[in-house]
Amino acid sequence: MDWTFENVDWAEIGEGTMDTLTMLGFSTLFTVLIGLPLGIILFLTSRGQLLQNRTFYTIASFVVNVLRSVPFIILMILLIPVTKMIVGTSLGVLGAIPPLVFGAAPFFARLVETSLREIDKGVIEAAQSMGASNWQIVWNVLLPESRSGLIAGITITTVTLVSYTAMSGVIGGGGLGDLAIRYGYQRFQTDVMVVTVVILLVMVQILQSLGDRLVLKFSRK
Repeated sequence: MDWTFENVDWAEIGEGTMDTLTMLGFSTLFTVLIGLPLGIILFLTSRGQLLQNRTFYTIASFVVNVLRSVPFIILMILLIPVTKMIVGTSLGVLGAIPPLVFGAAPFFARLVETSLREIDKGVIEAAQSMGASNWQIVWNVLLPESRSGLIAGITITTVTLVSYTAMSGVIGGGGLGDLAIRYGYQRFQTDVMVVTVVILLVMVQILQSLGDRLVLKFSRK
């Protein structure tokens, strides 16, 4: 490899980095907006909880498991018609966001459900005994008590989305993954590959460190 990085177009790398951050930001936002209520519903309708509903939970759990089980690269291809219907294109940054959300939201929902299961059931029963409604229990008990676990879940999901954004380059999703495939892989420009990988690694380290700090800050001792 030429360590002078003569093949690297730094302006294009900068644009790719911004595209990756855009995909990451919007996909994380929509993943949380969809995955958080889905995870809460899964928890509430599971056995022994406030809204226990075996039929609903079984169906919802099955759908979540199916979406989690499909490899992301295959999911992106399967969702091309859906993506075109939602945003009008399956290419570029805009076309990458829907499959990113579809892939990450079920994963995050499971993390939310797991975090809620760690709450002491006595706390929920105490709120019920004081006449709190289901909504009040969710808002004033479940979410505050699981705060550190939810932040950890968001961190894990965001880090996972970084790798998903890189894979979206396979179908022309844009960003650093697209540059790594077009230049690093198809044109054998290893220096471009190294630069994109290093930037992605730095992103992951920053996100993980920030998430760990927030978890420590909001942990309930």
